[in-house]
Amino acid sequence: MKNINKSILLVGTLSCFSTQAQVKPEWPSPVPEIITGQVFFDRLELTRTDEQENRAVWDMQAWYGSDYHRAVFKSEGENTQNDGKPTDLERAELLYGYLISPFWSFQVGAGVKGELSSESNLEEYAVFSFSGLAPYWFEMENSLRINKEGDIQFVGEAEYEWLLSQTSYLQPRIELVANITDSEKYDRESGFSDIRIGLRYRQEIAREFAPYIGVYWSESLGNKRDKLKRLGEDTSEKGIVIGARLWF
Repeated sequence: MKNINKSILLVGTLSCFSTQAQVKPEWPSPVPEIITGQVFFDRLELTRTDEQENRAVWDMQAWYGSDYHRAVFKSEGENTQNDGKPTDLERAELLYGYLISPFWSFQVGAGVKGELSSESNLEEYAVFSFSGLAPYWFEMENSLRINKEGDIQFVGEAEYEWLLSQTSYLQPRIELVANITDSEKYDRESGFSDIRIGLRYRQEIAREFAPYIGVYWSESLGNKRDKLKRLGEDTSEKGIVIGARLWF
């Protein structure tokens, strides 16, 4: 029996060497690298707050490239209807992304944030980001932003999808913002700044289009919360949302 096993192993090894010897340099790769892209809106919604304000919100990402190398554009912001204020751009980032493992990518680039008006001074910053799937299938994005003044801010987001049926999902979402340093120019104090928790029920009409409804709660934290209290302003907000998740 041992001799038979050795013979089988020897034949397999010789076959492997024979196959490798027949491979020619000009032959194409069995799985060629494909260049493609996608535009994805994770949130495209209308919000009704507990202060009876109507707000339009978007959160999108577009990318173009291969599995390992990609150009990525991210944009997120909101506009409160009929409040006389300009649209608030939470981020607009142009990044280079590299796949460092099957489930995680590293991204580096530059971005801007602030109010979209002719008089505003948009904050420019460099951004370093890790995004991917954590254990137990939590989708995460952790970003570090460093502006021209050297101020550092951390933004972490996490989502999870409970599959209720073949086409329906329940999606909790949490976002946490922390200022690593003080920022005198942009009136930010160090410490945890904001937390936002949301829950959405989504129903797929098609793979590319899924309307949803949901609720959210946000709260100011730390020094920011204390400052708002001194000014007599609200430190928390709740609301309901209706929107759609779509990609093309």
